Amino acid sequence: MSANFHPLVYIIDYVMGVIMWTLIGRVAMNIFQRQDSEFFFMKVFVKMTDPFIKMFRFITPSFIVTPLVPLYVAWFFFYVQILPYALSFRVFRHGNVIFSTRKRDSFTNISNIW
Repeated sequence: MSANFHPLVYIIDYVMGVIMWTLIGRVAMNIFQRQDSEFFFMKVFVKMTDPFIKMFRFITPSFIVTPLVPLYVAWFFFYVQILPYALSFRVFRHGNVIFSTRKRDSFTNISNIW
């Protein structure tokens, strides 16, 4: 799957990927370390990710356990990352399966299956 995007899209994608993986890393480190730990890397992860968690505070449901909030925020960054790729293909829906029009041609008459 190759798409020709403007280089700025790739830079934004990379930055959002770093933010997403840092949020996921914070959740993983929180399994072994407390959030207020003196461990250097935990301090860095908390300091880097707190602004994003505060930005998404107004849409974060209250029932999510506090250590998992960074994972919830990381989902939004993942979603925005895949959005340009999702919009670059014309997609049609049939039943519960989504096929790209490029892959659709490799299937025979799929409507006979359902």
